[in-house]
Amino acid sequence: MEYVAIKESQFFKKVLRVSHDEHYYEKAMDALNYIRSAAGDFHPETALVLGSGLGTIADEVSDPQIIETRDVPHWPPSTSPGHAGQIILGKIERRPVVVLKGRVHHYEGYDMRQVTFSTRVLGMWKVRQYIGTNASGSVDLYLKPGDIVLVQDHINHMGVNPLTGPAEPRWGVRFPDMTHTYSQKLIELCERTALIEGIQVHRGVYIAFSGPSYETPAEIRMARTMGASVVGMSTVPEVIVSNSMGMETAVISCVANQAAGISGETLTEEEVLSAMKGASSRVGTLICGLMRTLMDEGM
Repeated sequence: MEYVAIKESQFFKKVLRVSHDEHYYEKAMDALNYIRSAAGDFHPETALVLGSGLGTIADEVSDPQIIETRDVPHWPPSTSPGHAGQIILGKIERRPVVVLKGRVHHYEGYDMRQVTFSTRVLGMWKVRQYIGTNASGSVDLYLKPGDIVLVQDHINHMGVNPLTGPAEPRWGVRFPDMTHTYSQKLIELCERTALIEGIQVHRGVYIAFSGPSYETPAEIRMARTMGASVVGMSTVPEVIVSNSMGMETAVISCVANQAAGISGETLTEEEVLSAMKGASSRVGTLICGLMRTLMDEGM
């Protein structure tokens, strides 16, 4: 029994060593210093994270400066289709922005600290707003492919939280409040832009599963009972971190398909990317209007 206890202790020490890198803060600082050296005196006010199939929105950036994430120290590479590994610096509607063209996911085999590494870097760069985008499946029976949902709350059903592990006081409070995670002001500005541009938007709750398998019909029925509107495999970890680091946060979710058990059709990756291609122009218009309003209102 004593031998087994020793082996278990060694195992858990090894797990903790892998999951909780004691040099995590320093690695994030290395990445930030590399980006800053490339950026010169440029400082972004807003960060935009582009989800599956929404990379073309980066074309809205004027005078773009592109940094390949493979060149950034410690930056985890994305292995998912529709997620190019680029950091783009420039302006959208006069707004200084940093655009992350692609993200990494827990289902790729990354732990939560790696998934939120980019968010930590943005927070350390003192970016004011964090605007996430993603592709999702509709849980709400009234939402159809191509619909745009402004996320007003989320349900973390991934089974893990990115703040788990040793506390890092340089990154803020240990137990951040999540009541006002999604900025009511940013949601209202998006709705104002949508009204002006003639784009229909909805408000809803995003539920995140770990993936990579799509959810079962029973899981979708459960999610609907819990009050979810759309479902996906990303975003929530980054939002938890952005909130904890004091960034004003908004998420624009684009419905790519109806979730399992609703339409009866087989869900595929190709379907998601195709739907996102058709919706990217409207999401881009929404983001441009939001950036313009932020500049006009001095936010």
